[in-house]
Parts: sequence; C-alpha cells; structure tokens
Amino acid sequence: MTVPVIDAVSLGKRFGDFVAVDGITLTVGKGEVFGFLGPNGAGKTTTVKMLCGLLMPSSGSATVAGFDVARRPDDVKSSIGYMSQKFSLYNDLTVSENIDFFGNIYGVDDSTLRARKREILGLVGLEGRGRAMTSSLSVGWKQRLALGCSVIHGPRILFLDEPTAGVDPDSRRMFWDLIYILAQGGMTMFVTTHYMDEAENCKRLGFVYNGRLVAEGTPLEIKRTRMHGTIVEIDTDSPSEALGLIKTLETMEEVSFFGRLIHAVTPSPAGEAGPVIKAVSGLLAKSGIAVRRIDTIPPSLEDIFISLIRQEDTNHGKA
Repeated sequence: MTVPVIDAVSLGKRFGDFVAVDGITLTVGKGEVFGFLGPNGAGKTTTVKMLCGLLMPSSGSATVAGFDVARRPDDVKSSIGYMSQKFSLYNDLTVSENIDFFGNIYGVDDSTLRARKREILGLVGLEGRGRAMTSSLSVGWKQRLALGCSVIHGPRILFLDEPTAGVDPDSRRMFWDLIYILAQGGMTMFVTTHYMDEAENCKRLGFVYNGRLVAEGTPLEIKRTRMHGTIVEIDTDSPSEALGLIKTLETMEEVSFFGRLIHAVTPSPAGEAGPVIKAVSGLLAKSGIAVRRIDTIPPSLEDIFISLIRQEDTNHGKA
C-alpha cells in the first residue's frame, strides 16, 4: 500500500453506555477504492462521521489527509468530499445552479468553478443539460449529479455513505464506473455499502459488525481465509420445505436462502463433505423433494458475511 491517506488506530465512539464503534483500526491508501460493509446499526456511518471530522472520537485516533480528526477537523473537512444516500440536491435549482451552489460552499473561486463545472458535467454525462431542472432527473442521474457536486472542489478523499441505495442496477453500474474514473485520477474512495456485488468492485474491504472490524483484506483474501466451514449449495423443486428439513441436520451450522437456492454450511472440509451431501440428499428424497443439484461451492462474500456474523455472535455470547 502507498502512504495511507486514512489511518485509524483503535478508533471508538460511545454514546452514554452504548458502544457504537469499538476500537476500529484500518488504513486506506491513495487512489484506493475501500469498501466498508456491515448491516444497519453496525457502526459504519458513525465511523465515517468521525473520519470526516463531524463527530469527535471517544477513544483512539485517526488522521485523514494527514490531519488529526480530533485536533484539526476543519482541515479534514476541506480535504474531503462527502456524499450519502440522502445527499441534498436542490430540486428547484437547475443542474448548473446546483454545481455553482456547492462550489461556492466549498470556496471554489469563480474561474476555477467555471472550468470544474465543464469537467463535472462531462464526467457525469450531463453536458448540454446544465439548464435542466434537477427535479426532472431520475434518481440515478440525481446521484451522478450529487457525486459531481461532492467533488467540485477536487478533494483528496471522497466518502460515499450508501450512495446507491434505492438506485436501479443499471444506474448503480454507471455510478461505479464514475467511482473508478475518480480513483484512477488519484482520489481515494471510501464507500459504505450493503450490496455484495458492489463489494466485489472494491480493491479492499472492511467488514464491521457491532462496532468491531471483524475482517479486512481484498475480496479474494477474505474468501480464502475467513470462511468457517464448507458451503453446500442445494437446488430443489421445493426450497422452502427443503430449508426447514435441512435445518434439522446436526451436521449443518447455518442454512439460508441464496436467491431460490439453499446454502448450507457444514464444518467438514470441502474434500470430506461427501457424507453430508449424502445425508441431505437422503433426507430430501425421503420427504419426496426432488433435488436438481447438490454440491460444494466456493463461498461468496454474502456467505462470508453470514459466517462472520455467526462467529461474532458465538464469541460474544449472542448465539
């Protein structure tokens, strides 16, 4: 990794007796696309707010763009961009007026703003539409405009907090194309998301749960090292009934739907899962459920996430 532009050490935040963030340590390098994953309430947004200088840490430390978030929050804010699912564009302004408004907020001088506006309109695909009312744009196009407004001042780091929630799949793919264009230009992208397909697009990932960072690494590293057990994938003509039956097997630690398929986790190594597969097949056949396919498969990030949550709950007495 290059010299980190985000460096957090044992970062924590308490609200009274509630621990929202519990000693998170992570680093992110220049131009890196870092994905920060976790369920609602895991501590993602609280962590981002501390890294943005918007919330004072209760413990630990962090530097962003070389500035201490506790001692120099204003310098942090001037070095970053921030965009969230609820990024506030003004619907009663035109596309061009929104860009001007946020450029003025960030203190961009007039000549620089004119040049940056042309760049932004080209980047987000809205060239020639500067006079269009923002209210006339689809959700996907509004998010692209919001992204442009958040980088109008040329920040070193962009924090994106659930930026594509509620956006259709095609618009999400286009949005991620923009993320990579900005990263290739040297801008660091720190993205929180709950979409596992988006997580695959990140160079590195951090999984957070109950305020703790429970895994970190590239998607491939996490798949190779953090799965506990082996995934058995089952395709049947009666998935709901099959799920209930498979859950009765003591050889299974976790059984859940994966689309219309079933993913069952056995502690057996992949090479020794034959007896487990035979037991599942026999159980379903006895109940008259046809099995189209059953086999072990490599874990997906979603499988890893479920496994990590199960391990954390077990380790902390919640299972």
